[in-house]
Amino acid sequence: MRAVVLDAPGPADALVVREVPVPEPAPGWVRIRVRAFGLNRSELYTRQGLSGAAVTFPRVLGIEATGTVDLDPSGRFSRGQQVAAMMGGMGRTFDGGYAEYTCVPAANVVPFRSDLPWDVLGAVPEMLQTAHGSLTVGVGLRPGDTLLVRGGTSSVGLAAALLAKHAGATVLATTRDPAKAGLLSADHVLIDDGEVAAQVREIVPEGVDGAIELVGTRTLPDTLRATRPGGTVCFTGMLAGEWTIRSFYPMDVIPQGVRLTAYSGEAHNLSADVLQRFLDDVAAGSISVPVGRRYRLDEIAQAHRDLEENLIGGKGVVVT
Repeated sequence: MRAVVLDAPGPADALVVREVPVPEPAPGWVRIRVRAFGLNRSELYTRQGLSGAAVTFPRVLGIEATGTVDLDPSGRFSRGQQVAAMMGGMGRTFDGGYAEYTCVPAANVVPFRSDLPWDVLGAVPEMLQTAHGSLTVGVGLRPGDTLLVRGGTSSVGLAAALLAKHAGATVLATTRDPAKAGLLSADHVLIDDGEVAAQVREIVPEGVDGAIELVGTRTLPDTLRATRPGGTVCFTGMLAGEWTIRSFYPMDVIPQGVRLTAYSGEAHNLSADVLQRFLDDVAAGSISVPVGRRYRLDEIAQAHRDLEENLIGGKGVVVT
């Protein structure tokens, strides 16, 4: 099979497509014929050597994959069944989805049925898992709520806004680049200059009911200031690449009465029912998938350059 192999951390050109043996599933694992996989910023960090000592090389990256079951020794899944797989060490502690076949633990596998094209299906799993979990587990969004999505033009930000509006919320979303405002399916688009709390309160004077922080620790204090007492900020992403808040003093950073949570999900956080309902809604035209650029396996280095330079404009997808 063909797979994208990273021998050691490095630039995008360090990702090399090679012929390697088709992997054999261990007991309790499933082999998937990968039809498409989404691109994620965590894979960029792994390629750059920022994912910690648990990652060994050479490694096939990819924290998610979408395709069909090729072999399940346990018989739990049938050959040819459509499935998504994600997280649980994929692309880090064992080889992931940047390949024509991948083997994953059965617990990482979520089945579905859909006639949507593979480039659309490949964009969904990790993006939906993260956006849905941030809204439900993290924020506790309810119909009629106001929601701020900080980092709105990221794939998770775009998906979170779509899901929130579909659920009956009013959405405010940010972008640093006015040229990307057209990507946002939000009720209010805010140009992010590092401080948006004042802009938010011009629209919602009491502050938003909930917020999803995707930019990172640098903007978190301002996002907290944009949220009403009793509201919730869910820290989900670190797009800016800053991992910690220096000299963190909670009484200064967290306004009185504002709740701060975090979300970092796994495959079990995306149930088959939630995935199936979302795909059915997409097929019915009631919600869309924010697919950005599409690539072939041989274009993986260019895909990572585009990811690094924020040029994809939605969820990047590689079709095998």
